[in-house]
Amino acid sequence: MGFTSLLGIALGLGVDAFSVAVASGMALGKVSPRQAFRLSFHFGLFQFGMPLLGWLLGSLVAGRIEGMAGWVAFGLLSLVGGKMVWESLRSDDTQLRDDPTRGASLVMLSMATSIDALAVGLSLAFLRVPVLFPSLMIGVVAAAMTGLGLQLGKRAGHLLGSRMEMVGGLVLILIAFKVLLDPI
Repeated sequence: MGFTSLLGIALGLGVDAFSVAVASGMALGKVSPRQAFRLSFHFGLFQFGMPLLGWLLGSLVAGRIEGMAGWVAFGLLSLVGGKMVWESLRSDDTQLRDDPTRGASLVMLSMATSIDALAVGLSLAFLRVPVLFPSLMIGVVAAAMTGLGLQLGKRAGHLLGSRMEMVGGLVLILIAFKVLLDPI
């Protein structure tokens, strides 16, 4: 597999991480370097690990995983997005919101944005392509796109006001439907 094809795959997989990071940056409003590192690191780590896992699983479960990947990502993204919308409706602006760069939200978002990478790993196994370099590239690109997305989301949040948590949640729900309707 050529470098250009691999970069295209990495960028394609990183789009979900970028979009979720924009939504998270809008919801947070103020993003600390620690939050940016946590989200970028975890998204990159999951994007690196999922192709490895998919490659290891290989043809044993390929049909089952591919059929469920869209539904799993849809469920995780919808759950986190719905929670963000719910919190924006039920709380006043002075109340602290859940931080999407911590705890269960961080793990769910990391899994949801990297489920497609699992399918890519399966594909690489079928093509008998070595997986370490592609996985590394996918992870690094996703981490970089996540950092960029957080910064763009933060700026948009400052420009558009305090209800950005609702907008961010709705964006996650739209991404969930996109994943469901347009799988890898």
